[in-house]
Amino acid sequence: MKLVYAGKTKDVYALEDGNYLLQFKDDVTGENGVFDPGANTVGLTIEGAGKAGLRLSTFFFELLKERGIPTHYIDANIEAATMTVKPAAVFGNGLEVICRYRAVGSFLRRYGAYVEEGQPLDAFVEVTLKDDDRQDPPITEDALDMLGILSSAEYQVIKGLTQKIAAIVKEELAKKGIELYDIKFEFGRLGEDQEIGLIDEISGGNMRAYKNGQYIEPLQLERLMLAD
Repeated sequence: MKLVYAGKTKDVYALEDGNYLLQFKDDVTGENGVFDPGANTVGLTIEGAGKAGLRLSTFFFELLKERGIPTHYIDANIEAATMTVKPAAVFGNGLEVICRYRAVGSFLRRYGAYVEEGQPLDAFVEVTLKDDDRQDPPITEDALDMLGILSSAEYQVIKGLTQKIAAIVKEELAKKGIELYDIKFEFGRLGEDQEIGLIDEISGGNMRAYKNGQYIEPLQLERLMLAD
């Protein structure tokens, strides 16, 4: 295996067969020791976070496979905290796509003059550039198209997939009495045919979820979701 990228929460290795291996870490994003899925720095290390994120990601990726939704997922090894994935080309230097059901986090900080904390949102889709130096700035469909990052047609595909996948996650959480406030996805062009599909992970570290009005930490979310 050859290390091709050392990320904040996982490392990426190239395999001889052309696929890739994601090694999940126990590091999570946040600031000043407080977890924040929208942060672009590692805020803290939580023992077991890597395997927990992989378990939940595997659960959702298998579900998406059953629904025929394109992703980079091939299989996972929970004990080794690794996931094998198809090669994927990111858009530009990478995009993050957020689906918001309630006004919290950076959405509330930006638009607080017009919304109240926790105000319901109608599966609002927001795209940001992965750019730590510029604090992951939001970008519009028109700008993405003009800058050659993705076309308007590709934007509509990503928006549709985002809302579809978020709705599946929201539905599964609701079965456990958990409400999804927002979730962050990444997409890429998969393999030789360049089909747009979901990449990265689908874990507690990528979402804000609440139960009875109380925020659920990523490890607790995994335990609640996968308990028998």
